[in-house]
Amino acid sequence: MERNPRLYPIDEEQFNGLVAPIIEASYIGKGRPPEVPRYVVFCGILYALRTGVPWRDLPGDYGEWRAIYDRHNRGNARGLWNKALVALQQEAGLWFDEAIIDSATMKVHRHGGGQKGGSRARGRRGPG
Repeated sequence: MERNPRLYPIDEEQFNGLVAPIIEASYIGKGRPPEVPRYVVFCGILYALRTGVPWRDLPGDYGEWRAIYDRHNRGNARGLWNKALVALQQEAGLWFDEAIIDSATMKVHRHGGGQKGGSRARGRRGPG
């Protein structure tokens, strides 16, 4: 079966050679086998991160969205995805030690964006 390269940007041979050993090393081997294969989970996570689509809107090709979301969160809590990124960067001979942050996407506390003085500074009266 031919997979859509938009949904599966890395082929299964590359995944088994580069990423699967990193993922398998982070698991202890207890419990039942996963219903969704690790390759499909990895590609689903890449798709969600690349496109910014909400987890619930993942294409059906990846299976149940909740399985992808849960495996992403559990791997993230263990530092799995950071280890995978570092290993892939080393394999490719790349190293990124800088980050570019766009202030338009940064969240600010609801009280952090206003001016000093609150409602009085804007000429409004408070309750009472």
